[in-house]
Amino acid sequence: MTATPSTAIPSWPHCGEGASAADPVGCKGIHVGTGGRCLAHMPPTDRAAYLATLAPGSDIDLRGTTIDGPLLNDILTACIDPAVGKPCFGRANFAAVTFTGIPRFGSATFTDDTYFDSATFTKDAWFDSATFTRDANFRSATFAHAAHFRSATFIGNAFFSSANFARDAHFDSRVTFARDAYFSSTAFTRRANFGSATFTGSARFGSATFTGNAIFGSATFAGDTLFDLATFARHTSFGSATFTGNARFGLATFTRRANFGSATFTKDANFSSATFTKDANFSSATFTKDANFSSATFEGLQHLGPMACGSRVSFDGARFPGTQVTIEAAAPFITFERTAFEGSVVLRLRYATVELSRATLTAPMALQTWPVPFNRPNGTVMDESLLTAGNTPPAVRLASLDGVDAAHLVLTDVNLARCQFTGAFHLDQVQIGFGCHFAEPPTGWCRRGLLPARWSRRKVLSEEQHWRAQTGGRAGRGWPAGPHHAAPERGAGPEDLIGVYQQLRKAFEEAGNEPDAADFYYGEMEMRRHDRQRPRAERRLLWAYWLASGYGLRASRALSWLVAAMGVTLLLMMLFGLPDDAPIPQSSGTYGAGVVTVSTKTTDPVLTLPLERRVSAGRAEKAALVVVNSVVFRSSGQNLTLPGTVIEMASRIGEPVLLGLAALAVRSRVKR
Repeated sequence: MTATPSTAIPSWPHCGEGASAADPVGCKGIHVGTGGRCLAHMPPTDRAAYLATLAPGSDIDLRGTTIDGPLLNDILTACIDPAVGKPCFGRANFAAVTFTGIPRFGSATFTDDTYFDSATFTKDAWFDSATFTRDANFRSATFAHAAHFRSATFIGNAFFSSANFARDAHFDSRVTFARDAYFSSTAFTRRANFGSATFTGSARFGSATFTGNAIFGSATFAGDTLFDLATFARHTSFGSATFTGNARFGLATFTRRANFGSATFTKDANFSSATFTKDANFSSATFTKDANFSSATFEGLQHLGPMACGSRVSFDGARFPGTQVTIEAAAPFITFERTAFEGSVVLRLRYATVELSRATLTAPMALQTWPVPFNRPNGTVMDESLLTAGNTPPAVRLASLDGVDAAHLVLTDVNLARCQFTGAFHLDQVQIGFGCHFAEPPTGWCRRGLLPARWSRRKVLSEEQHWRAQTGGRAGRGWPAGPHHAAPERGAGPEDLIGVYQQLRKAFEEAGNEPDAADFYYGEMEMRRHDRQRPRAERRLLWAYWLASGYGLRASRALSWLVAAMGVTLLLMMLFGLPDDAPIPQSSGTYGAGVVTVSTKTTDPVLTLPLERRVSAGRAEKAALVVVNSVVFRSSGQNLTLPGTVIEMASRIGEPVLLGLAALAVRSRVKR
């Protein structure tokens, strides 16, 4: 198919050979010499004279000229440096040149700025081992066949912006870009091979299109690397590539497999809003700083990782539309805020603080601490030196479930001591494994009024810790402050935590874990007792329940009160309940009309002993019998004074209740 001639008039004085009504511009080659013709159309004698003026290092300006194979050979021969046997150019301007033959610039040296802007290479273009000492300009160049830049060296900036590589582009085998390389909006129709290339400056591939395979395996990017808006239509390989500067792949599209296995990112790596249509391989990838996958889309992904990151991995706003995905990573922080998981997901993590706020879970999600270092595909252990400084434990910590439907969440060996549960849905259906850990109250003794006291040991939510820290004073001493310590209205209060404790208690009960469920029942009662929105009578009743037995969960407290009550009852019985002596029945009778009438009367118990004689071993033994029988609802059989009868009745009501509360507390701890 013949291309329609361009009617644009070049900015330089042009040859005009072959101009016609259909092509009013004609040949666009720049004038060479004094004949008003380009090098291709000037007479042979004039051409020979011009070529004779060329020498190694000569400047050359052939803009717009059509250069065939023989003419290019003549130019190259004229510029050969005898010392090395290779062509050498000064300032070379081949802008808008059409090379109809095979341009062989292999091993050529360009000592000044070089221009191939808008040039057209109709056949294979050879620049292998070429050296560009200053800027190399290939903007909007068209390579109709393969382009060979193997082992080329670009000491100045390299500009390939908007270039079109219709066939394979070879920049592999130790190509060196000593300064910035610009490939923005470049189109690679077939394979683009940059394997083992070195980009010392920035590498800019923004909006580039790779229709064929894109190979950057073992490439080194020393400066910032930009692939924003790039399109990779086929397989993409950055396996073993090294990114020393920032790497940006924002809004990039990977239609086929994207391989970043064993790649090393020394600075920030940005894949925000990127689309991975097929598999994305980041196995053994290492990120020294942040790895940003926010708003990225992972279609068809089944396995991501394992990868190691020294800072933060962000999947905020990302989408995982696949049916099942497994993510393996070791990093200090991994965030999944507003992430949409449309299938089941398994998160195998190490060292990580995980943020799940407002994540969408439509299928089961298993979050677990992976107990051993991850293995690479070749069987070796992945390096975790970025994370093991200071002997940091590999435990996973969950930071927040705000806005998450936890019905599908399964937690295994996860630290929940700092997890925010308020704002989550269906917490009564969450599955919390036995390896999970919650926060605990402060240790040690404190003072409540004039009496020493200590906090009862139990599982505590972080929101309760933060609320107690906000109360201040002795009650808040030792409790860690939360993120909203300076703004109490933004933090959760007892009225919010009642439901959270209640739902988590149900979750443990459904799992058959009654001992841990008891801790959350305790927390629920504590929040009810401190909820100022509840009636005062209810809060006082809860206070009495707490004081007596820790809501029926503290056997030691109930038994202590029982022993104390029995001791008080024993003392009161000796002082006021037992008479001086057991009353002796007295019988009397009468006889009349042949009938004998006998009556027996027992005198009322009397206590007249002085106080110092009321406390004795014998009276203590009798009082102990009364107390013990009162605990088990039995009558002691003792004759008591009126105050003693009242004391016995009170003990027969109160002390068995305390005994029952102690038994209930023991049962709650051993029940399965």
